[in-house]
Amino acid sequence: MTDERYWDDAKVGDECVTPSVTVTEAMVNAYAELTGDFTPVHVDEEYAKTTPFGTRVAHGLFGLSLADGLKTRADYRFLPGMSLGWTWDFKLPIKLGDTVHVKFRVGSMRATKREGWGIVVLPSELINQRGEVVQLGEHRLMIPMRPKTDIAGEQA
Repeated sequence: MTDERYWDDAKVGDECVTPSVTVTEAMVNAYAELTGDFTPVHVDEEYAKTTPFGTRVAHGLFGLSLADGLKTRADYRFLPGMSLGWTWDFKLPIKLGDTVHVKFRVGSMRATKREGWGIVVLPSELINQRGEVVQLGEHRLMIPMRPKTDIAGEQA
């Protein structure tokens, strides 16, 4: 199933692995330009060589941005809803040339007081080409429920 899902189409325990993306120097530089974060460990190789990383690393929030974007390219995705927030941890550096993907699952679901909407919590891991979890956390989303139909099959 590659169509976008309603809240009702999900089940706790459903899992997905997203496509991968390789982190390039151009991407990290563009992120620095976009955010104004020119911290030398991200943009200056000579400086970065003097750090415990030994080389330039991507911004932590760039990793979170990649994770969010990769989920939208997955076979398992939801109809557009509302992001309610992230709980996210940075475990290992993301270096230029690393190839990352996301593994996520439906951890929990609940209906809301707001008619026609439900909440899903997606525990997620951003994983590099060596199988190392570089970032992880949860994304909370409010997703539309499938429209109700009447006896004649018309949407209510």
